[in-house]
Parts: sequence; C-alpha cells; structure tokens
Amino acid sequence: MIQIRNDNLQHTKKQLGFYFDQSRCTGCYACAIACRDWHDVQDTTVHWRRISAFEWGRYPEVRVAYLSLSCVHCAQPACMASCPVSAITKRSQDGIVLVDQHQCLGGSVCGSCRKACPYGVPQFSSSGDERMQKCTLCVERIDAGQQPVCVEACPVYALDWGPVDELQKKYGGVPEVRGFSIAPGTAPSIVFKPRWHEGEE
Repeated sequence: MIQIRNDNLQHTKKQLGFYFDQSRCTGCYACAIACRDWHDVQDTTVHWRRISAFEWGRYPEVRVAYLSLSCVHCAQPACMASCPVSAITKRSQDGIVLVDQHQCLGGSVCGSCRKACPYGVPQFSSSGDERMQKCTLCVERIDAGQQPVCVEACPVYALDWGPVDELQKKYGGVPEVRGFSIAPGTAPSIVFKPRWHEGEE
C-alpha cells in the first residue's frame, strides 16, 4: 500500500472527499450524466466528472478497469496557489475547493489553474463563457443535508463521499490506482479500492 506523508499538509478538521470502488464500476456513465444534468453543464466539451477505461494483459488474460474522476479537492490545491486573482478558494469548514466564476479572468486571458492542476480538472467552455468551472462536490446539496449527485446516481454503489479520514477507516483502500497517481505536494482527497492490485497481471 502506498503511504501518504502528512507533514505540513493543510487538511481541515473535516476534509471532505470521495471514495471510488474501481472493482464495482462498470463504466456506465450514470455519475457523469447525473453531474452534467444537475449542474446544467451545456457545453459538451466540458466534463466535471470524467470516465476513463484502461485495458492491459494479453489474450486470453485481458483485464479492464474504469476510473471515475472529478476534482479531488486537494489539501494543497495547485490551482488555488496559481490563481493570480484568488478566484479559487478552499472552505475552511470542510476543505471543498470552489471557484468564483465572476472573479476568474477566463481561460483565454489566464488559464494558470489549468496549467498548474496535475489532474486535468479545470474546465473552460468553448461557447464563449471561458470562466473556469469544475466539480464543487455538490456543495449546495451537502449544505442542504444531501449527498453529491454522482454518489446518489451510481447504480452499483461504486462512489461514496465524506470526511477522508472516515472513508479510510470505513473502506481502507489506497491513494492511487491505475490511471491516477498522486502529484507531490497536493494531497488529493480521494480513497480508492482498485479493481486489481498492481502486479496482478
């Protein structure tokens, strides 16, 4: 198991994040579609939650795994550190990373967050409104006592959310899986259960 060093990390007392069970995910896109619908994301080039498929092995021992990924609400967000107008903030009570689109300069003028984020999270519309957008962990639903819409929509219970330390206690899991590696100094708020452990070819 990969260990995360906690030296000097800026996790809040209740850092919220995601759990993703790769062994359950079937790549059905229900989470991504629910996210797009709930947040009324019209531009088809913008993806707040992305689904990727990975294949490896040799016939007849071929393996496939899916990865459902959104913003991982890092303890130390590279996007926030790079923003020249402080349009990206981290809520002190739960660590959710949010962007103020009114303050954002836009992708054509700036786009520094897109360059800084190692996970490809910042999204910029091609329809003329180029202010940065991304997963908010459904902050308005959480504040209303509901769960993120992607978690609610998953038919196979491959997604969960909550305080990261509680997710780790509940599920165990690992901080990296095929298709996702931790960038140094970011401390992403996500826990995984892999489809197969590395070395199981």
